[in-house]
Amino acid sequence: MAYRNPIPTVDIIIELRNRAESPIILIERQNPPYGWAIPGGFVDYGESVEQAAIREAKEEVSLDVTLQEQFYVYSDPNRDPRKHTLSVVFIATATGNPQAADDAKNLSIFTVDNLPEHLCFDHDKVLQDYRNYRLNGVRPVLQR
Repeated sequence: MAYRNPIPTVDIIIELRNRAESPIILIERQNPPYGWAIPGGFVDYGESVEQAAIREAKEEVSLDVTLQEQFYVYSDPNRDPRKHTLSVVFIATATGNPQAADDAKNLSIFTVDNLPEHLCFDHDKVLQDYRNYRLNGVRPVLQR
């Protein structure tokens, strides 16, 4: 019997600590689905989610990050139009000047009060939850 399981991914909300308000980095995707996204990607076989998050941050925005905390796991089967994925979302910090690389066509720096439109996947929900957490200390509520 063949099993169909969700594909594990990571997303990294990277706070730039060397800038006022600790803004975050979003990438403009080079591949479909197009639009703005939190840096991240697929977990490789034999890799922990923490290792994947550090690797993906380096590959996409050219920064070494320090993972601060695991924020939440998003697993809605419809979160990614390509296939059923689940994402372990981390909050990380970094300093320096990010540069778009790998499958990031471009990147930009945003405050939580000035996010772009056309966010990919469920990243609008993720960033709403992150904003609420940063402003009010409230974590996302488990979906039932």
